[in-house]
Amino acid sequence: MRMRLPSVISLASALLSVGLGLLCVAPAIAQSGPTALAPDAIPGWQNDLAQWRAQRERELAAPDGWLTLVGLEWLQPGVNSVGAAADNRIRIPAQAPGHIGLFTASGKIVQILAPNGGFPPDLTIDGHPAREGPLTVDDLKPSTIAWHGLTLVVLRRGDRFALRIKDANSPTRAAFHGLNWYPPDPRFVVAARWVPYNPPLIEKIPTVIGATLDLPAPGVARFLLNGQVIALEPVLEDPASKTLFFILRDQTSETTTYQAARFLHTQLPDHGLDQPGTIYLDFNRLENPPCAYTAYATCPLPPDQNRLPVAIEAGEKRYTP
Repeated sequence: MRMRLPSVISLASALLSVGLGLLCVAPAIAQSGPTALAPDAIPGWQNDLAQWRAQRERELAAPDGWLTLVGLEWLQPGVNSVGAAADNRIRIPAQAPGHIGLFTASGKIVQILAPNGGFPPDLTIDGHPAREGPLTVDDLKPSTIAWHGLTLVVLRRGDRFALRIKDANSPTRAAFHGLNWYPPDPRFVVAARWVPYNPPLIEKIPTVIGATLDLPAPGVARFLLNGQVIALEPVLEDPASKTLFFILRDQTSETTTYQAARFLHTQLPDHGLDQPGTIYLDFNRLENPPCAYTAYATCPLPPDQNRLPVAIEAGEKRYTP
């Protein structure tokens, strides 16, 4: 679960309370750019940011976090045997039972069937003893097949199904030594003008595996950054999302941050998605995508309009194993 962002609103209020105000640019663009503000003028902001960053590290290094990802295998139509034994079509790169199950893919349905001899002892599906039947394959709450520290989920990627394999005892997790961050900098908190799309657009978001995701883009955030007018377009990860998802790349990707992209999740605009208003962006909360830590993730990439001509020296830096 992602942490809420109350400190962004608190910081925006602090910006106004010390008389910095909003910088009028034009009716159609946003109304603020990074402006120097002493950290002690923002009660609680640095503490909230530190807590958020610590929580991010805990989630990343958790027994089911991204550092445990050890495999991503594509299911073929028909039967796919899975396990550690050499005769499986998909071999598990971790300590695991020789034969876990038979994953059958047909059309839009994936089922799990027991191998010869039955399911391994202690194998569970969604916390219950393993039984044959169809699996849920959506990203929000896919069926989870678990055996001790091993977890398997099936996800749809375009017109294919992928088997994601996580191992709580992965070498990557064991070697984790913390994340790298820019120092907190209130200059990189902006109040942006929210301009809704009526109706919302469907944006084709590229991914590292060459597929595209069709995600709703409800509007655009416009603001000043380093003297330049910037427009950032977020998407909704799910139609019921209570946060906006910004996928972006800036000039620091050439030197100090992850080369492909960084992510930012924000609260919704103050007047909702379908009305003009204000949205607060705290770039100190920029984070790396899962692909920064594992070769087995299927991360989205920024659309062309979110490849920025400025350097955002805030948030998470490159991770060095």
